[in-house]
Amino acid sequence: MSFLRVLPLAFVMIAGPQFLSAIFLATSENWRRNSAAFIFGAALSITLLVSLAYFLGIGANRQRGSNTTLSVIVLVILLVAMVHTYLTRKESEPPKWMGTLTTANPRFAFRLGFLLLGFFPSDILTSVAVGSYLAANGLPWTDSLGFIALTVFFLSLPSLVLLGFGKRAEAVLPRVREWMNANSWVVSEVVILLFVGMILNDLLG
Repeated sequence: MSFLRVLPLAFVMIAGPQFLSAIFLATSENWRRNSAAFIFGAALSITLLVSLAYFLGIGANRQRGSNTTLSVIVLVILLVAMVHTYLTRKESEPPKWMGTLTTANPRFAFRLGFLLLGFFPSDILTSVAVGSYLAANGLPWTDSLGFIALTVFFLSLPSLVLLGFGKRAEAVLPRVREWMNANSWVVSEVVILLFVGMILNDLLG
C-alpha cells in the first residue's frame, strides 16, 4: 500500500531537539501535563502542515503529468532535507533553552510542541513531503493520519516509559538523550535516503 511509504518519515520528524524536548519534559516537575501539552501542540502543528501541503497539491493531481511533477517536488524537498541534516550534524549539543524545560509549565510546553514540530526546517520539509506525496499519488488525506499518529507515538515514548517503569526509567532516559545527541543526524539521513529511493522508484518505474 502506497501510503505506508510515508510512515518511515516519522523518524525524521522526531530525530534531534524534538525527541530531546520530550525527554526533558518527561522528567519535569509537572511532567504529565507538560508532556500532554507538548504532544498536543506537536500533533496540531503537524496536521496543519501536512493538510496544507496535501490540499494545495491535490488540485493539480487531476492534470496530466501532475503526479510526476509533484513527485519531483517531493524529491527536491527531501534532498534539501538531507543537505540540511548533514550541514547541521555537528550541532549535537542541545540548545541552552532546554535546560529550562525541567521547570516548564503546560502553556510553554504546548507552544514548544507547536513551534518545534511546525517550524523546525527539517520538520517543515518532511510534513510537506508527506502531504505532497499523498496528493501526487491520488491517496486520501486520511492516509496521513498514520504518519501523524506514529510521530505522536514516538514523541510520547519518554512519558510512556516513565509511566511503565517509574524510577528505573529515570536512569535510562539520560542515556537515550546522549545517544540521540550523537546519532540523530545519521538516523535522519538513512530514513530520508530510504524515502528518496521510493520516490525514484516511482519516477523510473
